[in-house]
Amino acid sequence: MAQHPLLHSLQWTIPEGHGCLERPPAEQVLSQFLQLFASRGASSDAKAGMIRDLLAILEAVDCQWLFGGCHPNAAPTLLRDMVVTLRLYAAPPQQQEPEGGGLPIGDPSYAAVASRAADVSLGFISIVAKVESAKGLERLGTAVVGPVLRQVAGPLYLFAVTHVAERLWTTPKTRRMAQELMDGLLRASDCRSVPEFLRGAREDETGWLAVVMQCLKPELTKDTWQRSPATKHVFSCTLQHVTRPWLGPHLEKVLPPSLLLSDDYREENKILGVQCLHHIIRNVPAADLCQYNRAQVVYHALFNHLYSKEARLLQVVLLCLLDLLPILEKALQRLPHNPQLVTPSDEVLQLVLTHMESEHRLPLRRVYARNLPAFVERMSCRLAVLLKALLRMMLDVATDRSLTPEPVKAELLQKATECLILLDHASHGQVKVLLQGVQRSCQDETLKECLRKVEEEPLKSIITP
Repeated sequence: MAQHPLLHSLQWTIPEGHGCLERPPAEQVLSQFLQLFASRGASSDAKAGMIRDLLAILEAVDCQWLFGGCHPNAAPTLLRDMVVTLRLYAAPPQQQEPEGGGLPIGDPSYAAVASRAADVSLGFISIVAKVESAKGLERLGTAVVGPVLRQVAGPLYLFAVTHVAERLWTTPKTRRMAQELMDGLLRASDCRSVPEFLRGAREDETGWLAVVMQCLKPELTKDTWQRSPATKHVFSCTLQHVTRPWLGPHLEKVLPPSLLLSDDYREENKILGVQCLHHIIRNVPAADLCQYNRAQVVYHALFNHLYSKEARLLQVVLLCLLDLLPILEKALQRLPHNPQLVTPSDEVLQLVLTHMESEHRLPLRRVYARNLPAFVERMSCRLAVLLKALLRMMLDVATDRSLTPEPVKAELLQKATECLILLDHASHGQVKVLLQGVQRSCQDETLKECLRKVEEEPLKSIITP
């Protein structure tokens, strides 16, 4: 192995062709590399040179040297520190909030990021390849591969996801190399796909999601997530890969970041956050969502978005609410002596109808109209409650002997009758069926006349295409 500038700066010489005992331990090489790389005097060119020298070293040595070899259990922790350092080195430039608010500012040029990512990818691919090789060696095997993967799998996955998709800081070359790294990581961890890597192959397996989220946690706080343009995409992509029943145990890790995203002032972040919340609602058991008032917190976050005038945001919010409302209402029904008269469904429908009536912008009206049938089709499950309330009110008005003016009573009964007709249309004629027994037993002529109007009204759809 030829002399390299990095080894020269470390004052080491590795003669080519000599055995393991003649080489410096991996822990010394990695430790000195990290110290030199982190030194204040290291320029960008110097760091790039160190990485190229490190790549040459990794290509020349075998897995026994890197993962312990002659010095068992020497390198996994330092290897993790090196992977984390290089991942941050190749990350997109951090953004900062300008004084007085406004859009985040940062380095608009991502060419340097792509160049760094390409060099780092080569090193990470080499490390993963050596993990694969170590699995087949009796001297190393699972005793070494397991500890090494536990140290490096999380940051390697985060690096690959950061650079594998088409973003401002990626190029076709870096995306291809990131995919090669991801494929190698899956093979090294005996997984066939990214979802299997994160959740485990079977329901009783844990997968790597907890490790990944632990690595990502410092970047997902209220004060840090906006600084990196990649963080939100990495989190969202990771979350979408984990479905029921594997997502439930990780609810506390994924719900707060989703709420943070949805609460941002930028529309694209709000939409991304709501999509994350929707995925959680659809893939976490209702009992877990309702525990500790989580479902109510999500509901209030979504309800506030209904005042938005952005059609794209309203569309994803309404779809999310349609899956959340049944969970909320079932939870409310289980509460003893629940005094709540207005349910979340009532609140949402009332607000949608109010905004739709006064909205003059066509994109928003189309969003409201597109989702309104879904709210109507939920009506049938609440038919008994609504019908009972309407009939009780009509009976009280019809039998009222107070000084209430007759025109007022007549208008109340007319409006209630119209509500019964609308409810019958929404429930596809179920009201007429339920009212047959009421008509036979009703003794008040005024109320019977109202029920007769409902019976004679032809059935039709209340929502036109």
